Amino acid sequence: MTENFSLKNKVIVVTGATGVLGHAFIKALNNAGATVVIIGRNEKVANERADEINAAGGKAIALIADVLNEEQLKSCRETILEKFGKIDGLVNAAGGNVPEGVLQPEDDIFSINVEGMKKALDVNLWGTVLPTQIFGKAIANNGGGSIVNISSVSAKRTLTKVLGYSLSKAAIELFTQWFAVELANRYGDTIRMNALMPGFFLTEQNRTLLTNTDGTYTNRGNAVIKQTPFKRFGKPEELGGALVWLLSDASKFVTGTTITVDGGFNAFSGV
Repeated sequence: MTENFSLKNKVIVVTGATGVLGHAFIKALNNAGATVVIIGRNEKVANERADEINAAGGKAIALIADVLNEEQLKSCRETILEKFGKIDGLVNAAGGNVPEGVLQPEDDIFSINVEGMKKALDVNLWGTVLPTQIFGKAIANNGGGSIVNISSVSAKRTLTKVLGYSLSKAAIELFTQWFAVELANRYGDTIRMNALMPGFFLTEQNRTLLTNTDGTYTNRGNAVIKQTPFKRFGKPEELGGALVWLLSDASKFVTGTTITVDGGFNAFSGV
């Protein structure tokens, strides 16, 4: 049974691997025995994280690419295939909130920054679709594997301000289901797509929204905690178990679904 949860001898690509959640993801994959391909735009951080894994006896390489740059992604794919000969899995972790996609309470709801909303859709939605196109084909050619997208509770629950982010994550939910069905229609049960839906985890992007400089919660942070039955934010490493499961053979009959890791946020009505 334990072998089903192992990622030993599997080559897993992680986009957005230089972020806070991305760091937790690559650690979890390394601990499960995977060869980790770290893809991000921050060359210094990417190399540091690859060096950290390799120094501890794991196996990782760092590749620099923008998930919206098709040629850079194709170059990464060729490098991976030359070095390892295959790709077994993909984690589409690149993305995040975009300031231009935020609508403040005092803003005119009929004067939305449309270009800002498009920017949020680009980085989150198309930053998931493009890597899937490029790395997913290699996974299919290798005989199959698993693709995991990153959703958000904002795809299911209305969160004020973050309209662009919410639109993009709702689109990722639909893309996950649609693409999973089409993968099955074409490749049978060999290649799967699912999504991981984190609740509220402190990252560099949301830290100032949820906490003050002294570590206390902002009004928004307090509202989140009140809505979360566990009464705390999640720790990035708490996403690792669900991610490894979705990438491993232990979830071989799971596709087109979303696994929620949110401390009960979505389940709670507030009453």
